[in-house]
Amino acid sequence: MINYEQILIEPVLSEKANVLREEGKYVFKVDPRATKIQIKEAVRKLYNVHPIACTTMVVGGKPKRQRYKAGYTATWKKAIVRLAKDEKISVFEGV
Repeated sequence: MINYEQILIEPVLSEKANVLREEGKYVFKVDPRATKIQIKEAVRKLYNVHPIACTTMVVGGKPKRQRYKAGYTATWKKAIVRLAKDEKISVFEGV
């Protein structure tokens, strides 16, 4: 059985994500092994909405320095889920 809480790691709260939310698109940090179908099903079950489409992308790590050591931030997978018209996720809206 699939654990939906492990597929959706956390919502992405940024300025770009806020602009997309006005268009009915919600951005999540997801498990790198999750497929688009699994992500849509997790959003459907956890938030009781009807996702129409899911776009995924892998966000590469950025170079960072800490004192004298150079390194990279972690690579992660991002999903943008588009909902049916007139549907919202109340957790994002602050209700």
